[in-house]
Amino acid sequence: MKAWLICSHCVVVLLALVACTKPPLESEIFLSVTSFAELAGWRDDQHSIALEAFRRSCAKPLISKAPIVVLRSDWSLPCAATANIPRDDDTAARSFFETWFTPFSVSASAGTDGLFTGYFEAELRGSRQKDDRYRYPIYRLPDDHVSVDLGRFDRSLEGRHVVGQIDDGILRPYHTRRAIDSGALSQRGLELLWLDNVIDAFVLHVQGSGRVILPDGTVVRVGFAGHNGLAYRSIGRALIQRGALKRGKANWGDIRRWIEANPTDAMALLAVNRRYIFFRELKGEGPIGGAGVALTPRRSLAVDRRLLPYGAPVWLDTSWPNDPERPLRRLMVAQDTGAAIRGAVRGDFFWGYGPKALAFAGKMKSRGRYYLLLPRDAAKRRVGS
Repeated sequence: MKAWLICSHCVVVLLALVACTKPPLESEIFLSVTSFAELAGWRDDQHSIALEAFRRSCAKPLISKAPIVVLRSDWSLPCAATANIPRDDDTAARSFFETWFTPFSVSASAGTDGLFTGYFEAELRGSRQKDDRYRYPIYRLPDDHVSVDLGRFDRSLEGRHVVGQIDDGILRPYHTRRAIDSGALSQRGLELLWLDNVIDAFVLHVQGSGRVILPDGTVVRVGFAGHNGLAYRSIGRALIQRGALKRGKANWGDIRRWIEANPTDAMALLAVNRRYIFFRELKGEGPIGGAGVALTPRRSLAVDRRLLPYGAPVWLDTSWPNDPERPLRRLMVAQDTGAAIRGAVRGDFFWGYGPKALAFAGKMKSRGRYYLLLPRDAAKRRVGS
């Protein structure tokens, strides 16, 4: 019997709680139609690179429901038209986007200004076998892991899930990070790989994907397979609240140095983030974003999936990490999401992998705005509504 039937009583209670506490998504995001002429720096971008990222989304077009409706058919003509655009031709690529899309200014109730952070594909050292060096496991998705699709019970909750485990016919919260790090999943054959550094392992959980270099030099890509259903909490914010770090000096480099200087407190600090990620081995291109396609460095953007449609181009207008006077304006594609990415004007910039990507991602906390490019047919329905 399926777990969602076993736990129907639990789900009814959860539905009632969600219905009472969640405002309608339409009240969280506002769109205002504009023109490409209003997009600062639009003509200066390398649109052909963004087009390559968009082509990846065309291979897996997704529908989007309220608050922004995009049908699968809305992608058909634009995606077909990409076949006629020469690669590396920025002028043709720019004309393509101007022909097939309509830009909308995005705002929340507080306005158009929002926060843009960065993330990267972690690079780690690991092994398929545990030994004295490789001691920190990353786990596959356990077989007792249950994800309940609330949309099966109430269409207004489509896309929302509750994660847990079945215990004597009752849906209970899944193990916390502290419990898993203390051995809750050991001796079950769930270890995917063993890593050589506990801090790097935590970074992998935060980033959601990574490249693991094995002792023989082979590179294994791992990606997100699921999570334990518990809320993400920033350990940087926790250190600020404790007075261990100062606001504005709590990027990933600062956090890592604090952990390395306080090794006896490391596990307790990491346990502050109760969310735990499970992984799978990836074949082919990667990393794979939430939209199910390979991400493109410096062109893929993680957004709040509840509010913005996957696959949509987004004109980003922000600043470079640690340099608020240097504009960072370019065409991105919404291809990923994250636990901390919440809100109408909130994005996470994918920088790629390697030391430079880590440096940019760790320092990026830029204010800015963006414009959503809706495919022509979806835009007509939106403006006409």
